[in-house]
Amino acid sequence: MSDRSGKFAGEDPFEISRRWLAEAEALEPSDANAMALSTVDADGLPNTRIVLLKAIEADSFAFFTNYESAKGQEIAATGKASFVLHWKSLARQIRVRGAISRVSAEESDTYYATRPLGSRIGAWASQQSRPLASRGALLRAVAVETAKHGTAPKRPQHWGGFRIVPQEIEFWAAGEFRLHNRFRWTRKSPAEAWHIERLNP
Repeated sequence: MSDRSGKFAGEDPFEISRRWLAEAEALEPSDANAMALSTVDADGLPNTRIVLLKAIEADSFAFFTNYESAKGQEIAATGKASFVLHWKSLARQIRVRGAISRVSAEESDTYYATRPLGSRIGAWASQQSRPLASRGALLRAVAVETAKHGTAPKRPQHWGGFRIVPQEIEFWAAGEFRLHNRFRWTRKSPAEAWHIERLNP
């Protein structure tokens, strides 16, 4: 691909993704790792929300959440998801689509232990995505869980990580007159080589 140079250069899309994220972290005012994660419900209706990307691994992207949340249940039902990382400061984005599955319990334990205590307690207290009577009810649940677990809570079984193994990754950078630059990497399985093509804006 003769014109895939500069910011698009490289033979490993995960390395390019790490490079772009590092550049964004130096410029974005907050949460450069915020991504819009999309799933579909039982009726095929799309559902999108912002979550935080926590790792760009050798062949996947990982984040953590409540397994019993709407997103967790939709992921369990379909095993597929997509996300977009968008950085206004860089005028770039990365789009990813692929299969998704849980990370190991050990990996979830390790990440959970790095979270602030309040966030660890919050994972126990919040019945994510389900109706809540009031803010006060949530704060009472936090107080109950704090008293129960103290300063060293173990990870709840309903909370942990997901790993997306992409079948498609698209790198997008803004161009003058909306003649944007887009390169799509595709493969059907991790065992295959990537196919790379430039797309029209």
